[in-house]
Amino acid sequence: MLTPSDLDALVVTLKLALCTTALLLVTGTPIAWWLAHAKFKGKFLVEAVVALPLVLPPTVLGFYLLLTLGSQGANLAFSFPGLVIGSMIYSLPFVVQPLQNAFISVGRRPLEVAATLGASPLDRFFTVAVPLARPGFLTATVLGFAHTVGEFGVVLMIGGNIPGETQVLSIAIYDHVESMEYAQAHWISGGLLFFSFVLLALIYAVNKRVQVVDS
Repeated sequence: MLTPSDLDALVVTLKLALCTTALLLVTGTPIAWWLAHAKFKGKFLVEAVVALPLVLPPTVLGFYLLLTLGSQGANLAFSFPGLVIGSMIYSLPFVVQPLQNAFISVGRRPLEVAATLGASPLDRFFTVAVPLARPGFLTATVLGFAHTVGEFGVVLMIGGNIPGETQVLSIAIYDHVESMEYAQAHWISGGLLFFSFVLLALIYAVNKRVQVVDS
């Protein structure tokens, strides 16, 4: 069964995932829109920076974030706001890339038609692009949330392991295994396994339904 500290870790994890996903949707959407439509020679470099967390070892990213967030001034290391910043950077490609692909798939034709009807750029974005890209928004939301829930290396490096403040479920599993408390580790690991499967099944089911409707 889950211990009181595990329940605290669950609350911190859900709070972190919700904050990170919401902020990434706000900040990642304009980035994805710009990458989907911008044309310049160095675009691939920007895309590489956005995708860097996909291949960069979490401890490497966490180390440099620790140096940055723990520098003199606003010390955000080993705090919940620091976790949010680190999680946003680490989960950035899981939100930006699905949105970018969705905006590309929308194409320019619907936007051009809306423009001929007198719609402003902002109107075209919210009334045409966003509704047509809704599968991408769903994918970005689910992947961003799930990826944040499963974080370990980055959150451990910049947040430490403070119960009730920076300890998340992935770190709680590590603590249980280290203490040979395999039963508790099974409860948390099994729950995360089921949670991850359900989210991925949801993405595939919705995308398949959208493809059937479009065809």
